[in-house]
Amino acid sequence: MEKGARRRANAGYLFPAKVLSELGLRDMCGRIAEGQGFDFDLGEIAEHLATGSMLAPSSKLATFKWCQKLIEPPAFAEHQVYRALSVLAKHSDAIQAGLYKSSSKLRRRRTGVLYYDCANYFFEIGCADEDGDRRYGVSKEHRPSPIVQMGLFVDADGVPLAFRIAPGNASEQTTLKPLERTIMEEFGESRFVACTDAGLSSKDNRLFSTEGGRAFVMAQSIKR
Repeated sequence: MEKGARRRANAGYLFPAKVLSELGLRDMCGRIAEGQGFDFDLGEIAEHLATGSMLAPSSKLATFKWCQKLIEPPAFAEHQVYRALSVLAKHSDAIQAGLYKSSSKLRRRRTGVLYYDCANYFFEIGCADEDGDRRYGVSKEHRPSPIVQMGLFVDADGVPLAFRIAPGNASEQTTLKPLERTIMEEFGESRFVACTDAGLSSKDNRLFSTEGGRAFVMAQSIKR
């Protein structure tokens, strides 16, 4: 910089970055990337995408541009961000389970009662995917756009535990069981009470949520 010049930089990201470091996100990504021959630091990209989502939620392109204004701009390029996304998606369950286990060492996670809900997100694109998740479905915002669904479990304190993406044309009732299985198999939690709203309260879900000593609290419409 020339003498007298001023440069503004964002240093606020250092606080959530410290938390992510304590959770071991970069180490998890390092193990995933080991032997893969990537020309980018998967952990660095994951950490910056996460901090960007917390502090300046926007598109991946906007997040990349936001990263260039940080006090310590990252070394990765835009195209490497998009390459990393497919890797992170492939190992999503393992990363979520790893973050849960490391967070349990930092604070008590109350997982005896879990709350689940499913939301949908629309995409302003011309048509739905032929073989992807962006499909035409029942939009809660009544938009005629392709959507994807995201199911999310939070613990008794409202802290996110696990999520999973489902095609937009799938019934939200079918999204519960796969994520419950993930929590049991990957997270090591086998006894909990699953709480949902009426939209997810199917007979199949209720039966599944009582297996292995688990239980459920599911709303039911009084009109039925």
